[in-house]
Amino acid sequence: MGLDITVVIADWSWLGEVPEHERLLRLRNAWYADETGLWEYDTPTVEGDWVWPKGPNGGCFALYEFLQTLGSYKPHFWATHHWERVRDHTGPPLRAGLDAFLLGLIWDGMDGESGETDADFFSGEPEVAYGLLIARSPDNVRRLAALWEDVRPRLDGLRETFTVYSAVPDGRGGDFDSFALLLTEWGRILTEAAGRGWGVVGLSE
Repeated sequence: MGLDITVVIADWSWLGEVPEHERLLRLRNAWYADETGLWEYDTPTVEGDWVWPKGPNGGCFALYEFLQTLGSYKPHFWATHHWERVRDHTGPPLRAGLDAFLLGLIWDGMDGESGETDADFFSGEPEVAYGLLIARSPDNVRRLAALWEDVRPRLDGLRETFTVYSAVPDGRGGDFDSFALLLTEWGRILTEAAGRGWGVVGLSE
């Protein structure tokens, strides 16, 4: 799986100033803008931290650099794959919370039902919407951030169950610490966005 993912938090009102089919393009153009975008930095990007653009759009969006993923979607895929092996052995409250949390972000569910999406905010020309993996409105970001706050204190209680049941048929098990770290980073993204009243966008470039 060679898919990559770039996760951005963005001011929905700033994006909403242009028509639906121009919103993703506005974000991309600001992102790639010479000298003021995210590609003209004098200092190296720090993993596990935010990257803010310079210039007039500096207060409108930011990119989050995940730890240990190198920008690949693969760790997100494997996190949900391991969760599918573990969830039936997880207590109902934590299972329901993690189901809802992951469905809102990176999981298609056991039957491919997936979570709700806010991609219609960017609807329009197909070439503009190409590469849109995640779109969560400010309202849904607040809901997911609240879910995370409910799940977070109980996550470490999943360690033993995860270690026992996450193994795939060839015997390789998932790494609970990596799983928990990835979810914690998603929680950090949602918390930051919720605090600003912003949405979350996941893009594949």
